[in-house]
Amino acid sequence: MTLSTPFPPPGSKAELEEGSTLSPRFGADGLVTCITTDVATGEILMVAHMNAGALARTLETGEAWYWSRSRGELWHKGATSGQVQTVLEMRIDCDQDALLLKVKVAGDGGCCHTGRRSCFYRKMEITDGKPRLVVD
Repeated sequence: MTLSTPFPPPGSKAELEEGSTLSPRFGADGLVTCITTDVATGEILMVAHMNAGALARTLETGEAWYWSRSRGELWHKGATSGQVQTVLEMRIDCDQDALLLKVKVAGDGGCCHTGRRSCFYRKMEITDGKPRLVVD
């Protein structure tokens, strides 16, 4: 993974928080966290990471690209599954160290490698003070 970036380094705190320049704050590993939601429903579909190359390709193509930490390579979401994510809106948090994508998903509309629509298919229920993990 390359740590070079086509984005300018963050400026002053005021520029970073109030300015109109995209200058993402990639972590020491060269990654920024990206939350992806369904544009129509707001449902959280997945959380992934982007390096500078993935973010640049997402902006260039209008489709979601991520950095696969497990494979150590760029990942065009849906390239093999058909579940391409068309980005309709991107938001950057206040200190530019997290991204939010609002997407329309092609194919069967899913996004989890387990075959589910969302990667968040488990929930923790607490009954009588005892936690229990439940799979939807």
